[in-house]
Amino acid sequence: MSKVHLQILNIFLLLYGGSLYGQADSTGIPESKVWKHTSLQAFYQKGYVFATNDFIKGINVESARINGFQTFSLKLSTRSDGQKLWEQLYKYPEWGIGIYMADFFNPEEIGRPLALYGFFNAPLIRRQRLLLNYELGFGATFNWKSFNPVTNQYNIAIGAGESFIIDAGLNLDYQLTGRTDIIAGFSLTHFSNGALKKPNFGINTVAPKIGLKYNFYRPIKFIARDVPEFDPHNELIISGFGGVKNLIFDSVNIDIIEKYEGAFFPVFGISAGYNRQVSYKSKIGIGMTLSFDGSTNARAAVENNEIDPVDTPFPDKIQLSIYPSYELTINRLSLVLQPAFYLYRKKFSNQSPAFHQRIGLKYQLTDKVFAGIILRDYAFHVSDHLEWTLGYRIITK
Repeated sequence: MSKVHLQILNIFLLLYGGSLYGQADSTGIPESKVWKHTSLQAFYQKGYVFATNDFIKGINVESARINGFQTFSLKLSTRSDGQKLWEQLYKYPEWGIGIYMADFFNPEEIGRPLALYGFFNAPLIRRQRLLLNYELGFGATFNWKSFNPVTNQYNIAIGAGESFIIDAGLNLDYQLTGRTDIIAGFSLTHFSNGALKKPNFGINTVAPKIGLKYNFYRPIKFIARDVPEFDPHNELIISGFGGVKNLIFDSVNIDIIEKYEGAFFPVFGISAGYNRQVSYKSKIGIGMTLSFDGSTNARAAVENNEIDPVDTPFPDKIQLSIYPSYELTINRLSLVLQPAFYLYRKKFSNQSPAFHQRIGLKYQLTDKVFAGIILRDYAFHVSDHLEWTLGYRIITK
């Protein structure tokens, strides 16, 4: 077992090892508060890799299309019982943490990545023994054989040994016995480092999955209450963000390793928006972003075999964009979806498209202050940069 495997396992045990203690019932199963609604799940997937870049299409050592992969995963989850109103509104969802290992049948160039991620699994339809769920997951992935201009020159999909994982899918959960479920479904998965290190064309997959779930609890008595009529309200939000972008200058004549380290440029800006919360779960709105992208029209000189970025005019790097916004709110956490369009930016060759996308997570630290992470991408699969966000909101009727 590699050091990375051990680190992932240690984190997993650290987070959940304390829950292994508690008084046992007649079956010998711990029934402490921590274990009250906890389940252990195991899954297998085998699926398809989308041909979104040349490396996947077959420009690799094997000169073969990379079109398949398989995964094994373990998840530890807890099921809500309705103690809070939002749990009832989401039909008593479950959430937890998982570890995930993928095999793309090309370990020499891709490796066997490992992921540690959090997930949220909520019913669309609930019947006595059957659930139709949707699931969202987000986390960090390690153990990639990333791009290297000497030893791994074809892998333009993954530019660093670490990346993010974004996962979404549907599943059917059928209760076989009082404590055992069988689960079948599918998921779409995206791997990317958010352009923190290039090349970074990412890997996108889709796969069916099959799994077993063991519940460390007896059937739950769900709490149901009358749901108060929702009172719609508005919010004005303003936020600041910052991040970095990696840029590689192919034309510079320096050591090849140094060349593909590239240079890093700051990205920062402010966003302002107006949202209306139309239900307990949904917000819709509109917003604008004024940003500075240090990589725009970037140039470089070479000094002592190192890349030295050359200053270019500040106004060349200013961008203004507009976007409609949708937020799926889950208690204090929100999933943010914002298709966006540049209203203003100076034109240069080889620019990304004017239409781009912003997707991310936002968490309310207090009723007024929030923090988040937003991925700005284009063509629905190519990362542009990550925005680390801190903001403030004013609620109005």
